[in-house]
Amino acid sequence: MDMSENDLRQALFEKQAALDAQAEAVRELKAAGSDTDAVHAAVLALNALKLDKSSIEKQLQAVVSGSSSGAVTRETFRQAVINTLERRLFYLPSFKIYGGFAGFYDNGPPGCAVKSNILSFWRQHFVLEENMLEVDSPCVTPEIVLKASGHVDKFTDLMVKDEKTGTCYRADHLLKDFCKEKLEKDLSISPEKAAELRHVLAVLDDLSSEELGAKIKEYGITAPDTKNSLSDPYPFNLMFQTSIGPSGLSPGYMRPETAQGIFVNFKDLYYYNGNKLPFAAAQIGQAFRNEISPRQGLLRVREFTLAEIEHFVDPEDKSHPKFPEVAKLEFFMFPREQQVSGQSAKKMLLGEAVSKAIVNNETLGYFIGRVYLFLTSLGIDKERLRFRQHLANEMAHYAADCWDAEIECSYGWIECVGIADRSAYDLRAHSEKSAVPLVAHEKFVEPREVEKLVIAPVKKELGLAFKGNQKMVVEALEAMDEKEAMEMRSNLESQGEVEFFVCTLGKNVTINKNMVAIFKEIKKEHQRVFTPSVIEPSFGIGRIMYCLYEHSFYTRPSKAGDEQLNVFLFPPLVAPIKCTVFPLVQNQQYEEVAKQIAKSLTAAGISYKIDMTGTSIGKRYARTDELGVPFAITVDSTTSVTIRERDSKEQIRVNVDEVASVVKEVIDGHSTWADVLWRYPTHSSSAPVDE
Repeated sequence: MDMSENDLRQALFEKQAALDAQAEAVRELKAAGSDTDAVHAAVLALNALKLDKSSIEKQLQAVVSGSSSGAVTRETFRQAVINTLERRLFYLPSFKIYGGFAGFYDNGPPGCAVKSNILSFWRQHFVLEENMLEVDSPCVTPEIVLKASGHVDKFTDLMVKDEKTGTCYRADHLLKDFCKEKLEKDLSISPEKAAELRHVLAVLDDLSSEELGAKIKEYGITAPDTKNSLSDPYPFNLMFQTSIGPSGLSPGYMRPETAQGIFVNFKDLYYYNGNKLPFAAAQIGQAFRNEISPRQGLLRVREFTLAEIEHFVDPEDKSHPKFPEVAKLEFFMFPREQQVSGQSAKKMLLGEAVSKAIVNNETLGYFIGRVYLFLTSLGIDKERLRFRQHLANEMAHYAADCWDAEIECSYGWIECVGIADRSAYDLRAHSEKSAVPLVAHEKFVEPREVEKLVIAPVKKELGLAFKGNQKMVVEALEAMDEKEAMEMRSNLESQGEVEFFVCTLGKNVTINKNMVAIFKEIKKEHQRVFTPSVIEPSFGIGRIMYCLYEHSFYTRPSKAGDEQLNVFLFPPLVAPIKCTVFPLVQNQQYEEVAKQIAKSLTAAGISYKIDMTGTSIGKRYARTDELGVPFAITVDSTTSVTIRERDSKEQIRVNVDEVASVVKEVIDGHSTWADVLWRYPTHSSSAPVDE
């Protein structure tokens, strides 16, 4: 929150105190039987304070509701966007004729086109630019894969239940809603209380189960529907479970992400890439999460499209040769220190963030920069885009660093892209579970002498001592890291035996010095074998689409000024339809020209919509503006036509045989509208247009 809200809350708090004091003074004057003039003057002062308080309340309400004088609130704006999206069939609730099901939505024709355009640009911007290897793996994933990745045990959200009805809610959402509603609707809270609530929102993802439960009790939060008390928070696994095959004996899950399909194929992809690092693999596909209580419309759904990249890199060298290309980008960044201290995001040079180690390494920084360029090219407002660093408890224990690209919309700041340095966790986990080494090799020009730790269990002695458990003890000994092994050697030398915990047995066993030899030796190595680290940008395509809808939507008055017309300001890159073709009037010759133009547009690969209804041209313009169509071609003669640009409403006159090439050069980005406006004669119609 900016300082203006804090100032307004402080002013309101002080004004309320002054008003209370003046009200008490009025009561005392009346009780003392003071003369009428004194009482009247005191009442006038009280009324003036009330007016001042009301004025401050209005200003504060405008700030917290996201509106200014004469502007619409976030909720009103959101409803206008959603109504337009549904009416123009960008999306609709799935299974609508059966009443719909929470968390499921269908894309209609324009929504499918926007999604396809975004994914096409994603492939161009990332897959082609970085020579990535694209894969396509199944949505159904065997349990063993997700057990190794940790999803079976840890892919959870904290849930609470209505203690009487059993209705489930996501615990952090209830606390978030309470804090936001208190800040937006209770203008009487003190500046200190407002600061506390904002701090809770800032560290919400950092709260443990116990801390979350304590806050819910402290604030007296109850079930939204019944006001019944709630249970303590407990974890709920978000994966849809299924079984593979008719027997039901092979458990599986609908994948919660596409990344695991890349990790399990690392060995073959590494070979395909000529056994060279770094390289990246990419996948676009459906993912599934059994959300506890889906809400926020298109932002939190149970089936969605992910576009994910796994960039494999040497953990000892995370530099990137193309980092200088993005180092001078400046945009809003929100490091964890600023979040915890209650500050707001600030603009920062990406190169500076990496050089100061705010961003962990160049490769992570490079992808942050590329994500910024991708989102802003789509039409996301750069002033409502920030990169937020994960808090300590929010970040996985194995991750070196993690940032989210968050986009502000009417729901607040929404995570749309995650960019994480996941270290070597995933490949190591699958290597251990599958017993297939997922490693890379660096061949040395000259052999190198290296000191190697050797752990040599004496299997005969271990067999006599542990019999059937021998194998598990051996595996546990061999799995020790260097610190633990050298500590054991020291204790065995001084004490003769040590207690050693074997996790697969779940207990301590006694190891004596005859059972294992631990030492270091010098070896010559011709290559280095290591597990690569991975940098993972993960894109929620549906969330990006919804934020783009909001950032592109506005209204403008009709030409007569009697109504507001909806417009989607889509760049040509993502617009669902690139142009429309209108015969000015129903005339056979004009209709033949329209068909000729349509044919040339098809040949050029340009999507279009042809409208021969005969409705007034102004109304046809308004209909297509509402779909975000950037250009409208009006056939008003047999030799030349006009091309109208959606945002400026300016028109140029172009020969029929040039239309497709002019439109294509602008939508492909080879020219701007200003370029063609300079080259072709402008057109102004004297006919009335109902815009």
